[in-house]
Amino acid sequence: MSSSSLINTVKAKFLEAIRSVNPPGRWKILVVDEHSQRLLGSVLKQFDILEENVTLIESITTHREPQPQFEAMYLLMSTSQNVDRIIRDFSNGQQQYAGAHLFFIDGLAEHLFERLTSSPAEPYLKALQELFINFWAIESQAFSLRQPGAFFNLYSPPRSDTSFKPLRDRLDEELRFMSKQISNVCLTLNEFPFIRYYSPSHHPPLGPLKPHASTRPPPPAETSSRWRTNLARGSDARAYEQVEGDYVAKVLAFMVQQHLDEYKKANPDFPKPSDPPRPRGTLIVTDRSMDTMAPLLHEFTYQAMANDLLPIEEGTTYRYKFQTAVGAYEDKNATLSDADNVWTDLRHMHMREAIDKLMADFNQFLQDNAGFKGEGAANLNDMKDMLANLPQYQEQREKFSLHLNMAQECMAIFERDQLPAVANVEQNCATGVTAEGKAPKHLVEEMVPLLDSRDVVNMNKVRIIALYIQHRDGVPDEDRRRLYQHARLTLAEQDAVNALVHLGVRISRQSGDKDTKKKIKQKPSNEEEYELSRYKPVLRTVLEEHVSSRLDPTLFPYVKDSPSAAPAASSLRSSPAIQPAVSLRSQKPSWHKAARGGNTHSDTRQRILVFVAGGMTYSEMREAYLLSKSLNKEIIIGSTHPLTPRQFVDDLKVLELGGVGSKALPNGLSETNAPARAPQEIYDQRYFTRDAPPPQRAAPAPSPQARQEKGRLLRPSPVPSYAGSSGSVNNAGYGEKEGEREKEKKKKRGFLRF
Repeated sequence: MSSSSLINTVKAKFLEAIRSVNPPGRWKILVVDEHSQRLLGSVLKQFDILEENVTLIESITTHREPQPQFEAMYLLMSTSQNVDRIIRDFSNGQQQYAGAHLFFIDGLAEHLFERLTSSPAEPYLKALQELFINFWAIESQAFSLRQPGAFFNLYSPPRSDTSFKPLRDRLDEELRFMSKQISNVCLTLNEFPFIRYYSPSHHPPLGPLKPHASTRPPPPAETSSRWRTNLARGSDARAYEQVEGDYVAKVLAFMVQQHLDEYKKANPDFPKPSDPPRPRGTLIVTDRSMDTMAPLLHEFTYQAMANDLLPIEEGTTYRYKFQTAVGAYEDKNATLSDADNVWTDLRHMHMREAIDKLMADFNQFLQDNAGFKGEGAANLNDMKDMLANLPQYQEQREKFSLHLNMAQECMAIFERDQLPAVANVEQNCATGVTAEGKAPKHLVEEMVPLLDSRDVVNMNKVRIIALYIQHRDGVPDEDRRRLYQHARLTLAEQDAVNALVHLGVRISRQSGDKDTKKKIKQKPSNEEEYELSRYKPVLRTVLEEHVSSRLDPTLFPYVKDSPSAAPAASSLRSSPAIQPAVSLRSQKPSWHKAARGGNTHSDTRQRILVFVAGGMTYSEMREAYLLSKSLNKEIIIGSTHPLTPRQFVDDLKVLELGGVGSKALPNGLSETNAPARAPQEIYDQRYFTRDAPPPQRAAPAPSPQARQEKGRLLRPSPVPSYAGSSGSVNNAGYGEKEGEREKEKKKKRGFLRF
């Protein structure tokens, strides 16, 4: 993984925070909550944390024995509840630890800061820092907010006139939350980017942003001054009309700009100058409605195809049957992550090339490990047989076995589900041309047999029809009914196709209707390509045109300043020398320094950050990597969640129901007319954690092992708990060597159980 990887940046930021706590006695205790523990565990193993002189990891929600001989580092979400727990640790005559170093995952609200500094805990507080790291780095160039339910907030149509206001309020809450997390990414990367946003002209704002009397300002007083200039007409008229252009990407982009401006005001030296200097980056905010073809197409690059066809959970967990050395099969859970070099080498390759490389790497592996005689593997079945005879190379064998299994499964489904014929129709619809570059004249003749066929699954028929309707820019209602009839779609499947209208797609068309004028179209590619992989996501065109300064500024306006208007060479300004922090809240945190060791290579390419509200496809994630190379930029893509075609169609089925019955939002959107809530109240609700019940006092003193097991059982958190966090350190007065031995024992014990 390269040093500029987003995962490594987040990892370095956590490690730097942990290393900055150096108590006199060397050892420290780490206190986490359920959410911060998950974020920390997504980039660091428990062993890595214990290496940093952490003797114990405790959950703030469990009953903890006082350890007044150790200082503690609290790593927590910035909730009112957590602030109260910190205060409770040092109130009513209790002293939980010798001192407290506070690190909050997010920014801490001013009133909570004041509550801390005026509480009985204040004398024990050694430092307070805000890490601004509340997002998930899922790949070296991709992040997620893990909010799949946002799809319904963005696009579900209000079901009555009275629903507009509450749904708009919920959407504003969601976007405010989202914008904070996007600004966290910018702060973590030390970027103060130019911001552009997608502002389409071929449809009005969608979902709760659709102009409606209950959510727009009152109309201006009618006067006869129609000839007046826009400026002279007054703010009432401008406010009334402005909602016509309140697209979701615009509202979100302005919120991100506001958060970054506020941070810049409090931290004038942000962004820290880098050495060598890196040009100022750009954040492009768009949403799923920009490209409704990409989430429906069958992709044949390895990662996208596997996530489409195989039961991979959250894009990372795959269950498969693994053949052991004795020939028996056992169920295995594999994690697909950047730590698997076979996965990172193959994931953006076309499946055919991925299989060739997998076999070439396997044969090379056989050659490199002397003692293996024979010709090598000629096909996937040969490879499978040979793998069973390599018991001594367990780790590498498991990796090859995993990817062999995935490739074989994908190819079996490819043949079984008639995907060559299905994908050919899909590509012709999505690109508007055949593989020979001509207009597809026989599309209906190719499509109808597939819709009639019982060998083609209904999910694929939904995808074909949805793509065909977009290709035709809408079809007469009678034609659509006939297509549904041929395909024998259920009502829910018909709802999925019809729901595309809520993403700005025209699905119904009368004889006199003109074509929809879209300002951005896919350019024909001049690179060699596979016939079934001709379509390139719209995002690719946006990024290429942005880099070549040809992206239409009316389609992607800038929020504030644009590169041409920006002051030149701002990075040459000398940054003010950082004074030792006197106040408790560190205004000038030190986490933008280079991480220690092994990270000396500096990537100075200009960054382009892309955020796709409402879900990003694996094909769009792939483009971020491929274009980083071809355009010589560092492109990082993020979204509310990664999206598979099945998830997209399933969500479309219940879009009009506000998500009722969906996986992400089983109870649907709340339409209650509750008053707007304060941001802190929303944050507290989202990151609420329940305190564990107090432990039952047993009469006999338990053995150390029993006590540890008991502590573990009390832990309410459903996430894999950091092992070792339930035991406590033996006694305060142990010597340095004894402490070392004790720590090593803990580390090994914890590591094996993690």
